[in-house]
Amino acid sequence: MKRRDFLQTTAAAAAGTALLSGMPIGAYGYSPQLAALTNATTQSDKVLVIIQLQGGNDGLNMIIPLDQYPALMAARGNIALPQTSVLPLTTATGIHPAMAALHNLYQNGQVGVVQSVGYPNPNFSHFRATDIWTSGSDSNVTLTTGWAGRYLDGEYPGFPTGFPNAQNPDPLAISIGSVVSNCVQGPSVNMGMAIASTTSFLQLLSGGVDAAPNTPAGHELMFIRQVVSQTQVYTSAIQAAAARAQTLSPLYPAAGQNSLADQLKIVAQLVSGGLQTRIYVCTLGGFDTHTLQVPATGSTTTGTHATLLGKIAEAVNAFQDDLRRHSVQDRVVGLTFSEFGRRIKSNSGNGTDHGSAAPLLVFGTKVNPMVHGPNPTLPANAGVNDNVAMQFDFRSIYTSILQDWFQVTPATLTQLFGRSFPYVPVLRPGALLATAGPAEVADFTVYPNPAPRDGRTTVAYDSAGGHVQVVLLDTLGREVRRAVDRELPRGAQQLPLDLSGLAAGAYYCQVREARRTGSRIVVVE
Repeated sequence: MKRRDFLQTTAAAAAGTALLSGMPIGAYGYSPQLAALTNATTQSDKVLVIIQLQGGNDGLNMIIPLDQYPALMAARGNIALPQTSVLPLTTATGIHPAMAALHNLYQNGQVGVVQSVGYPNPNFSHFRATDIWTSGSDSNVTLTTGWAGRYLDGEYPGFPTGFPNAQNPDPLAISIGSVVSNCVQGPSVNMGMAIASTTSFLQLLSGGVDAAPNTPAGHELMFIRQVVSQTQVYTSAIQAAAARAQTLSPLYPAAGQNSLADQLKIVAQLVSGGLQTRIYVCTLGGFDTHTLQVPATGSTTTGTHATLLGKIAEAVNAFQDDLRRHSVQDRVVGLTFSEFGRRIKSNSGNGTDHGSAAPLLVFGTKVNPMVHGPNPTLPANAGVNDNVAMQFDFRSIYTSILQDWFQVTPATLTQLFGRSFPYVPVLRPGALLATAGPAEVADFTVYPNPAPRDGRTTVAYDSAGGHVQVVLLDTLGREVRRAVDRELPRGAQQLPLDLSGLAAGAYYCQVREARRTGSRIVVVE
């Protein structure tokens, strides 16, 4: 999307803001398409919290490959952490010591890590990369719509007239802060509607707005005033929910010290207060660390990036504690994302330049608390243009969470994102809304088992048709072999699994297919 077009179409959304605990709040108005996205026709109390780390987060400084420290030090010796300071998640993977609170949550089963999330042919422009993540597009496709607003043009050309209404009094999604997300950009207007703070409540009740000149500019002004007036109903609903709950956790820092914590405190208050909003968007900026990511002198465990990582950990930890004290912790899952990662090799300014893939964090009592995928492979002598290779497409994470958490159908997800993406079990099987978990892959067998080293075994099962992944994980949850990652036809499958080069021991073989998954222990002798 062109920057000017983006600014023009978000003008209505930015027309006004409402303040709650000193934070501006924007509400995404109801639409049948957004309802379909969150499966709003089905009763649900599930909540998804999305945290955008603006600027491009250095994933190699957040989730550290302990098994490749010589290569890491060779590539970024001026910013790398002392290995002894890294907090271990597994024997091969660690986390920055500034995120000790998240390390504790991981040990308590409330944090998962997805390695090397990105998309093919990455773009290194902040604006374009953010556009890709929020629109769900390929890097070579420029979409003028967000992934939730694409359906609005033909089916509801009069939007936002008529919403909210008695059946849908609460917004389906809320952004807290000054940035309006592009994910709900429609063909002609942005569906991300800011909640205005005005005193014209009588106009709100009557649906009227002040007169405007009968000119093209006047018509635009009339529409903006209509949006501002309409969203006051959302303001009332939000304020009513906030009045029904209070902050219970003592772990939040003082107001103004951590903007992400300030935002998540409001989310916890609204969720606990009974607002039926399903998606919340929060932001934390400052991750464009080209220079002085760490201090010019002193410990590399401190500095700009360490402070930012500490804020994430502090905010999420307090948020989880608050939800627990309100007894709503099982209703909420969250994820972090950044528009891109950073290069493997640091620069001479004690910083890092724009890169490609980076780890993504998921949090909540219902997440699968493991490290998904192996550490990125680092070259022995990384050059200035070397990047972390993508393992997981970000749309796989989006679609897997939407499928499991909101029970969005595969057909809707395919329509929304243009095609299907491999399933990634970032949530526990028991986290699903309507079922105990993804359907088990029936009659999934591996033979021979035990299997010989430097040989191969066969994965046999009946495919339902569609995109299939067959992966082998070690006992720490690290992916050590990916046998299949492609579309397969419906019917019986006999899939070879190469075991050459693997050490003797027990492994987990997983088959992932749409809403079905299966896991078997494979012993290599």
